[in-house]
Amino acid sequence: MSITKERKQELIEKFGENSDDSGSPQVQIAILTERIKNITEHLKGAEQDHSSRRGLLKLVSRRKNLLKYLKKHDEESYKELIAELGIRK
Repeated sequence: MSITKERKQELIEKFGENSDDSGSPQVQIAILTERIKNITEHLKGAEQDHSSRRGLLKLVSRRKNLLKYLKKHDEESYKELIAELGIRK
């Protein structure tokens, strides 16, 4: 259900300002989105896994707050990010 180190590094390089930038909101949102996709796929086959469902809701909430922060501080970057990740139509 979690993402591999290689995939996480790819996301950091793609969305971060440099290869060590794992703390920017864009990178955090991208990593959370990847984790949300993985857990969603897991839950399609395991409907009774309530602890994973609760964890998914926590991740979605955290991503929502980061998106709100990014929109407030850098709206252009926000628009580019949601278009690239395919969230919030």
